[in-house]
Amino acid sequence: MIVDLLKGGEPGAACCSGVKNLKGMAATTDDRRTACNCVKAAANRYTNLKDDAAQALASKCGVAMDVPVSKTINCDSISY
Repeated sequence: MIVDLLKGGEPGAACCSGVKNLKGMAATTDDRRTACNCVKAAANRYTNLKDDAAQALASKCGVAMDVPVSKTINCDSISY
C-alpha cells in the first residue's frame, strides 16, 4: 500500500502501477500542476507521512516523475 511506503516501507506492484499511471497522465504543465495539487492534498491527510519517503516514491518504482510528491510544495511553481 502506498501509505505504508510513505511511512517508510517499500512500494508494492499496485503502488508502482499507480505512480506510472500518474506520470502518464501528467503530460502538460497544467496536468502536472493538477496532479501535484491532488498528491499534495492526499499527502496532507496523513500526519505521520514522511516527506523524504514521499519524494523517493517514484525512484523506488523506477519512474522518472515530473510531479513532485511533497506535503509542502507550491504546485503553482511547476513551470515545465
